[in-house]
Amino acid sequence: MKHIEAFDIIVAPVITEKSTALSDIQGAKVTQVIFEVKHSATKPDIKAAVEKLFNVKVRAVNTLVRKGKKKVFRGRRGKQGDVKNAIITLEPGYSIDVATGL
Repeated sequence: MKHIEAFDIIVAPVITEKSTALSDIQGAKVTQVIFEVKHSATKPDIKAAVEKLFNVKVRAVNTLVRKGKKKVFRGRRGKQGDVKNAIITLEPGYSIDVATGL
């Protein structure tokens, strides 16, 4: 996998209360990090991209697709796009700080 392709697969980290709670559990044996990924990305692609970009060992990759919601804003109707997220479980001893990327 090329370095450019790894950046194409990982879109952005998901920074919410739940995702930071997963990564900041004190004394946990495993660490989990959540990333937004491209819809066409497969689990092996995501695993290879995370290992290449952050120099960590990935234990497991779980994916989910959050369907877009219908919204009304100032009288106009619209639909948010679907978002694919990947929950990355790291091997013990590894961690990713999504704020700095280290």
